[in-house]
Amino acid sequence: MTLSVSELREKFHQPGPTELELIARYAMLPEDPQRARAFEAFAASGLPHRRQEAWKWSDFRRALPTLAATQQDRALSPSIFPDSIEIKLSAQGFQLPDQLPEGVKLHLRSAPQALADAEDAPLASLTAALAGRVGGPDMLIIEVTGKVDHPLHILCQGDQDETNFARIAVVVRPEASLNLWESHLGGAGFSSYLIEADLHPGAEFHRTVFQRGRADEVQAATALVNLNAAANYTQTQLAFGAKLARLETRLRHQATGSQATLNGAYLCADTYHVDMTSHVRHGAPSCVTRQIIKGAVLNGGTGVFQGKFHVPRTIGQFTDADMQHQALLLEEGAVVFAKPELEIYADDVECAHGNTSGALDESQLFYMRQRGISLQEARALLTEAFIAEAFEAREDDIQSALRHAAQAFLSGGQ
Repeated sequence: MTLSVSELREKFHQPGPTELELIARYAMLPEDPQRARAFEAFAASGLPHRRQEAWKWSDFRRALPTLAATQQDRALSPSIFPDSIEIKLSAQGFQLPDQLPEGVKLHLRSAPQALADAEDAPLASLTAALAGRVGGPDMLIIEVTGKVDHPLHILCQGDQDETNFARIAVVVRPEASLNLWESHLGGAGFSSYLIEADLHPGAEFHRTVFQRGRADEVQAATALVNLNAAANYTQTQLAFGAKLARLETRLRHQATGSQATLNGAYLCADTYHVDMTSHVRHGAPSCVTRQIIKGAVLNGGTGVFQGKFHVPRTIGQFTDADMQHQALLLEEGAVVFAKPELEIYADDVECAHGNTSGALDESQLFYMRQRGISLQEARALLTEAFIAEAFEAREDDIQSALRHAAQAFLSGGQ
C-alpha cells in the first residue's frame, strides 16, 4: 500500500523544505511497492547530514536548503572522452544510441526494481525512488554478453534543471567484458546517479568516471557493485567537485577469487568540495582489493576520503587488500579530511592501509626553478606527477585523457 503525503512526512524526523519538496515529487510518480520501499529507506535518515558518522564532512542537508536550478551554462563543462557510443541521461530521460557494439543489449524498464540494502545508502535509495518519470522509463539495464571492444560512454548532464535523477544497472555475463566511461557534468541544482553492477563468474568491468560540477550544484554518484567468482572490477575516478560532490562506491566480493581496483584522484579549487567514499566487504575467501586515492586541494577547497575494508570471520580468510590515501595541501586554507578503516575478523589475511597529507617538497620546487621553470609550472608538474599513480591501472588513451584534464586544472583552468 502506498503511503499518502501526510503519512510520508511522518516517516521523516523534522523534514526540511527540500525534503518536503522531494516528498511532493515522489507523490507525483506512479505507485509501485519497490519505489515505496526505496523512498521509505531514504526517509529513515532523510538527506544525509553531519550528525551521521558517514556524512560528517559532507552535509547534504546543509548544502541543499532548497531545490533550485543551477544558473550556469552547461557548455562550461566539456567531457574529456573522445568520440564514443554515447548514452545521454538528463532530467528529460534517456537518449539511446542508434547502434550498439556486438555483445551489448539495452533494456528500458518502466517499473522500479528492488534495491538491496537500501538503508545503507540513503542517496541511492532516493535515486531509486525518484528516477522514474510519468509515462517514461524508471531505469536502464545494460546487458553485456560478450567481450565488447568499443567503450560505452554515459553522459549525465542537465540543462539548468532543479534535479536530475538517473538509475542504471549493468549486468556482465560470464567471461564477458565492458569498458564504461561516465561523465557527470552537473547542469542541475541537485543531481544523483545510481549505478548497480553485477559481475558474473569470470566477467570484467572497467569503469572510468569524470566528475565536474559548479559552485552552485550538489552532485552524488553512487555505485553498488557485486563480484562473483574470478570477476575483475577496475574503477578509475577523476573529480573536481562542486558545491558538494560525493562519489560513493559500495562493493561486495561474493565468491572466491574476485579482484577489485578502486583508484581515483580529486582536485579541488576554492569553494569546491569532493568526497570519495568507499566500502568494500570481503564476503568470500581469497579475494583481492587494491585502492589508491590521490588528492590536491587549493585554498578554500575541501577534499574528503573515507574508505573501509570489512573482512568477516571465516568467509573472509585469505583476503589480500591494500588501501592508500595521499593528499597535497597546495595552499594555506586548503582542507582535507581522511578516514581509512580496516574492520577485520578473519585471522589469515594480508591487509594494510596508509594515509598521508602535506605540502609540495620545497627542495624539489627550488631545484626546478633553478632550471628556469616558473613557480606555477613547477607546482603543476609536481602535482601532476603526484596524482598520476591513480591512473596507472588504465589503458594509455584514457590515462592520457585523465592526465590532460588534471593538467588543465593545475594550469588554472578550473
